[in-house]
Amino acid sequence: MYYLQVYAYYEQLDAVELRLTVAEGDALEPLAASDVDAIDADSSPLRFRACFVTPEPVEKLARTYATYPRPEPLTAPGWFDCYDAVAIGEALERGEAQAFMSQENIHDGVDRVIAVFPDGRGYAWHQLNEKFRD
Repeated sequence: MYYLQVYAYYEQLDAVELRLTVAEGDALEPLAASDVDAIDADSSPLRFRACFVTPEPVEKLARTYATYPRPEPLTAPGWFDCYDAVAIGEALERGEAQAFMSQENIHDGVDRVIAVFPDGRGYAWHQLNEKFRD
């Protein structure tokens, strides 16, 4: 059972288009990103995680794109070591990173969230939105 939960369902993604939602409206625009490392699984819409680098300054992104009001990075399997949910969450709480709406309802009741640090490091994950929150 452990192997199934941690390894079997995940797959490395060869290509991921990261997009952000424009603040004024709901249009999606591609985010310039390199060194993208991403995983996902068909077993749950919440298993997507990605790490990447963007040349876009956080300040510019914040002026152009919708921020995400309650980002809660979900943990990833230990072998996906570029992504540390605890460190990302703490940085968001301290204001050392900014969270943006990538795509609302990428799956029913699930949003894709992107967090960007001032040095260009970026992370993406899926989390439940208001439809399924307690």
